[in-house]
Amino acid sequence: MRLIRLGDETSTVGADVRAALASWGRGDGVVGGIALIGCRPPDCPEAVDAIVILPRGIMVVVGVDLPDPAMRLDAPVNGQWKVDGWPLVRADGAVNPAAEAVRSATAVVARLQVERVEPMPVGTIIAVGPYVARVSQPSNDLARGIRILHPEPTTLLTAARELAVYEHRCSPQRANAILAALVPNHPPFTPEDLATEGFTESAGAGLASASTLLIPRVTLGEHRPVMPARSAAKGLGWLPVTAVLLVGLLLVTGIIVAIAAASDQPTTAEGPKTSASVAHQATEVVDGVAYAPKGKVQDTDCHSRAFGDMQVWLQANPCTSLTRSRYESTAGNEPIAVLLADLTFQDAARAAAFLKVASAPGTGSVIDPSVHGTPWPDGRRPIFDSAAYQAKQTGAGVRIVQVIWLDKASTPDDPALVAAARRSLNLPA
Repeated sequence: MRLIRLGDETSTVGADVRAALASWGRGDGVVGGIALIGCRPPDCPEAVDAIVILPRGIMVVVGVDLPDPAMRLDAPVNGQWKVDGWPLVRADGAVNPAAEAVRSATAVVARLQVERVEPMPVGTIIAVGPYVARVSQPSNDLARGIRILHPEPTTLLTAARELAVYEHRCSPQRANAILAALVPNHPPFTPEDLATEGFTESAGAGLASASTLLIPRVTLGEHRPVMPARSAAKGLGWLPVTAVLLVGLLLVTGIIVAIAAASDQPTTAEGPKTSASVAHQATEVVDGVAYAPKGKVQDTDCHSRAFGDMQVWLQANPCTSLTRSRYESTAGNEPIAVLLADLTFQDAARAAAFLKVASAPGTGSVIDPSVHGTPWPDGRRPIFDSAAYQAKQTGAGVRIVQVIWLDKASTPDDPALVAAARRSLNLPA
């Protein structure tokens, strides 16, 4: 982990954040990556304690100073925080400080989107201090990629393991692009420096398999004597020549029969299938608004293309097919990106059960194909983390719509985006 101090910490607990990150050490022996301390990217409302760029994701760390140490903190993102059972009271009337942290993370996502940096998962960490023994969070907040914790080396590493789950390792070129978007005046790193921090072209092992212990593992080599090779098989001199010929004839006959039998059996495809199409499609018009198609991606392994509770449900109740269609359109006079996910199930009852999960807030969603290596064809890089969201059922199918602004930050409750999402439900299948 390479630390770059751009400014002072924005909170007292920010010093603990910096110390925890520094304890991981230089290089990728523990996790690797680059930590921007006291960073305020362009167009962001305020500085944050740290932005951590990892080989498989980004974490925005915002510090929150509580009045006193606490044994238990109940910390819903959209509800009243309680410290040891007592409501947290702030002079400005806010029921909790999570709103500022979420706004900062949203601004970072918007900045990367405006700079057309290839999307990566962006998680939010709210570091609380001076000390909290236990933090209780609702499961839907966890599914949104938000972690509230007291910053220690192991707690931060656990959060990194859960949030930095991008399928492909970030390359040195892409890491420099992210750095340039967040800190335009900072000089780029050399590919060698970034490779030392885990930014490589190869896939490598993900953080999900990393140990949360910071003690290096030492493997003691054990001398093993080389076993002598087995002696060659005994000669066949004792076999009569006729027996040898008979064995050879039987082998040839068996091979011929096996080939003939195999040719009569139909071939069976194994495993999930994915196909992408960016062929020219006609522009669609819904309620007088034009939609420019940007390609389709078809899959059969629906659960691996979702996250949160939705992914868990699809693992237990697989769909028969998933088609993700992408469009660019407008809301008012401003451009929007639209992601449609059409899931087909065995029957309408199963589709209705899935719709119940998909319609509940904080249960996850379907991932844009660009996360799995199918970019938008025109070079844009939409990030759907804060998209307006709609879902509906038609027979044995469920359609999920996500809509974001292309040139500015998005929020899920933006009235214009919500209206566009509802309209997009009526796009042709």
